[in-house]
Amino acid sequence: MRRTAAVLLAVLTTAGLSACSSSDDGGKPETTATETVTATPSVSEAEAREACVEAWAQALLDDPDVTSSDEPAECEGLPAGDRLDRYMEGLAKRNAINRGETG
Repeated sequence: MRRTAAVLLAVLTTAGLSACSSSDDGGKPETTATETVTATPSVSEAEAREACVEAWAQALLDDPDVTSSDEPAECEGLPAGDRLDRYMEGLAKRNAINRGETG
């Protein structure tokens, strides 16, 4: 009788343990997807660069003694690494205007 009770107890314990484990993830929070929206710049970098070059050309037309350190306000926010390139392009554009090559 003891043997039967021990086997029955073992069977019930095993059945009880397997009944406790379920696939319910009640302890884990639900994850939801989020969407990140970034603002589109109003002016592209290429347009801003062109406006800067135009401003350089106009500044050089107005005052031929303007130097590359006198950067126009239109160039604000553009990368500092190509500052000299923008100045040189403005200078070339000013020269083309003086030669009558642009309209």
